[in-house]
Amino acid sequence: MTDEESRRCTLITPQRKLMVFSGRGTPELSRKIAEQLCIPLGKVDIKTFADGEIYVKYGESIRGADVFIVQSTCRPVNENLMELLIMIQAAKLASAHRVTAVMPWMGYSRQDKKSCPREPITARLVADIMQAAGADRVLTMDLHAGQLQGFFAVPVDHMTALSMIGDYFKSKDLGDCVVVSPDAGGLKTAKRLADRLECPLAVLTKLRPEHNVSRVMFVIGEVTGRTAIIVDDIIDTAGTLCAGAEALLEKGAKQVYAACTHPVLSDPAHDRIASSSLKEVIVTDTIPLRPGADPKIVVLSTAGILADTIRNVFTDESVSELFEGENQLF
Repeated sequence: MTDEESRRCTLITPQRKLMVFSGRGTPELSRKIAEQLCIPLGKVDIKTFADGEIYVKYGESIRGADVFIVQSTCRPVNENLMELLIMIQAAKLASAHRVTAVMPWMGYSRQDKKSCPREPITARLVADIMQAAGADRVLTMDLHAGQLQGFFAVPVDHMTALSMIGDYFKSKDLGDCVVVSPDAGGLKTAKRLADRLECPLAVLTKLRPEHNVSRVMFVIGEVTGRTAIIVDDIIDTAGTLCAGAEALLEKGAKQVYAACTHPVLSDPAHDRIASSSLKEVIVTDTIPLRPGADPKIVVLSTAGILADTIRNVFTDESVSELFEGENQLF
């Protein structure tokens, strides 16, 4: 091949470009991710018309680019979800090479099965409409249940904040600890954290008579004289959490910490945590906290984890190697 032929072949070889854009759900997290990747956050104009309709226009060419759209479908859930769908479709229509929906928190993920007749499986509906909008890939963190990955026909990269949470508690040097699962369903996740901290495991049993209402029944496991760490994927109204903390202290625990990936914190969660006996509540920034949150809520950033994952997806390298295969928690 002559030098001229080589030059011509180089000119027609497509060069993919990594671009990260943010919805209005998690702008600060998106900015940190872009900083970790050493690239500018992409320009996008997002407006809400007077009647509530959402308008999106990318402010630069994304033709042939590998586009990552960062948007947690947190409160307001439906607006943020619709905004994400519109951003996905706009990117596809602008000839993006591949569109990845980066959803640190996937709204509706708790509605993953029919618990009683005539209920929807809304998590499956969300998966369907994201794919219909044009998402080629989904990147998310600490799904509520493993079967959610099966709702998608496109690749799903599942990240976890558990290792980061474990490292935080190691740095606290809390002495004799016990990791506590708030229910039987969270035992595998709690066991992973207990193994990381090299401490025993306990579990709370509870009765849930209706949505967002729970009552702790028993503590199974030895907690007397130990620092208890309650770990879950979500804290919503904090009713189970605060009741569990009281039950653990009654059983002889020295002090109680709590940790979760997704701080949904619906009212009256902030008031309950503020008035509870919890020492600290460790959360991540997959969902932004409201201004003036109680100082006992400690926020760890997932920007590094998400940036590393985006980099590996873009370069077609292994994602599971980032976690040494420990990102499947179910």
